[in-house]
Amino acid sequence: MNYKETTEYLFRSTPVFEHVGASAYKEGLYNTLMLDEHFNHPHRNYKTIHVAGTNGKGSCSHTIAAVLQAQGYKVGLYTSPHLVDFRERIRVNGKCVSEDYVIDFVEKERSFFEPLHPSFFELTTAMAFKYFAEQNVDIAVIEVGLGGRLDCTNIITPVLSIITNISFDHTKFLGNTLAKIAGEKAGIIKEGVPVVIGEANEETRPVFEAKAKEMNAPIYFAEDNMEIEQANNTPGGKLEYITKDFGYLEGELGGDYQKKNANTILNAIKVLKKTTTIKVTLKYLNIGFADVCNLTGLMGRWQKLQNYPLVICDTGHNVGGWQYLSKQIARQECVHKRIVFGMVDDKDIETVMSMLPKDAAYFFTQPSTHRAFPKEKVAEIGKKLGLQGDVYPTVESAYMAARAVSRDMDFIFIGGSSYVVADLLSSDIKFPS
Repeated sequence: MNYKETTEYLFRSTPVFEHVGASAYKEGLYNTLMLDEHFNHPHRNYKTIHVAGTNGKGSCSHTIAAVLQAQGYKVGLYTSPHLVDFRERIRVNGKCVSEDYVIDFVEKERSFFEPLHPSFFELTTAMAFKYFAEQNVDIAVIEVGLGGRLDCTNIITPVLSIITNISFDHTKFLGNTLAKIAGEKAGIIKEGVPVVIGEANEETRPVFEAKAKEMNAPIYFAEDNMEIEQANNTPGGKLEYITKDFGYLEGELGGDYQKKNANTILNAIKVLKKTTTIKVTLKYLNIGFADVCNLTGLMGRWQKLQNYPLVICDTGHNVGGWQYLSKQIARQECVHKRIVFGMVDDKDIETVMSMLPKDAAYFFTQPSTHRAFPKEKVAEIGKKLGLQGDVYPTVESAYMAARAVSRDMDFIFIGGSSYVVADLLSSDIKFPS
């Protein structure tokens, strides 16, 4: 099989949560443990940092990886979902795993894993852990897929655990209260391993404290130690930070929600320096923050695609994320706002859409996944909420329609789901540099 055939085989023969939703979710770690034993526990050969949370875990994972990479460490990075190419999920020093490695892994190992019937994520996680060991990484930043306690990344014993925040998402699997969801995320807290909590409230904080106490794990609440004293958006779409212990930092990621992420990251860096032999100097911390996308390949976080008209895409896909996105879109200075919008079917679409600005023209669509919320239903909800717009069959056609009526001083936003952004970035659309 060539690379295209191999990835199609993976998507076709293993249940993929991004494609089919609940039927791909496998509760329990049996397959993961079997795969791990088969590959001789590769994750034990390098240090790991484990990152969970409802929102922000991707940005935090990429930025921490960028900082460590800038510092000179060989850094593995495992994240999900991918936007354009499967290989985005598995990187070493920002470089994606090779096509040949993916092909060889499947060809050599399918006789073992096919009888197990693993999920796509179980198999991908095993591939990543094995690859990082073979690449002799110094440290790997591992992003949780779903939840924490039963996530197949949870076989690692990291040097640091991070839980960014808790909000309502994947309630079918994780519970319908913040405390229940926090309980699932807190499942990544390991015996004696320090944990940094990015955001907590009166419902979730006791859950984290109780689990940390049970596991004899030092716990640090980032909100109790506010590193970010001031944060300002720059004309170029970045964020400038004045911090308590690190001075001035420029962050490449310009989304409003990054202010919270930055506080979590800086607290995590402090704990890492305090509790491990890992070194992080101010020079390389600056480089990691300022050049995270180039260093790690991060896409889709308030990503500027062109200037005239200003085109921004963002993968924010739930209520927690849209609490920030809606305000940032609303205050955007422009002549006209145009929003290309779609969602998938396990999200609180009505609450998210109630946050959308009324002074925009909407281009309602749906991403190319079986989990897509039908575009006509999206438009119907929009109309009920006073959002004016038309329906388009694909993300690409919706964007092209928005671009056709936009002028230099207008603003186009594309989002609502990671899969909307994925369709945009993997299309043949050319954005002027």
